[in-house]
Amino acid sequence: MNKDLVIRNAVLGDAEPLAAIYNYYVENTHITFDLDAVSIEDRREWLIQYNQNLPHRLLVAEENGNVIGYASSSRFRPKPAYHRSVETTIYLDPGHQGKGYGRMLYDHLLNELAKTNVNRCYGIIALPNDASVVLHRHLGFTEVGHLTEVGFKFEKYWDTLWMEKVMP
Repeated sequence: MNKDLVIRNAVLGDAEPLAAIYNYYVENTHITFDLDAVSIEDRREWLIQYNQNLPHRLLVAEENGNVIGYASSSRFRPKPAYHRSVETTIYLDPGHQGKGYGRMLYDHLLNELAKTNVNRCYGIIALPNDASVVLHRHLGFTEVGHLTEVGFKFEKYWDTLWMEKVMP
């Protein structure tokens, strides 16, 4: 791991940088299907649901003390029988892409999840997003579904690719 990169559990004080990272993607990309920026208070409320149990984690990556990204595992679906499946996601500050940080962060999350009773991880990728597809494949995810024109943002329809990782 890069000696300047620290991966740790998120805390409430991370709400502001996490909102800033996420809002870049909300406002400038189709990567998330949220249409409106989130407030710092929204991020605080969102943060509270994580790290209270082992399957639902929110990890942040810091470089030289600055939060540069996060990876999370959250409830896949609301019905109880889905409790051993999680949806995983990752967001990096755009200035830190292409340095291997995303792979280190996501890999750390998956290693933590391997210590739990999680059976499957699902990554849902808005297409096109070659970098995310390559990252997921590298980490052992396989393609299991493709939904066409499922999201509408920026006056355009977007597809999603569903990828699955079988946990050890």
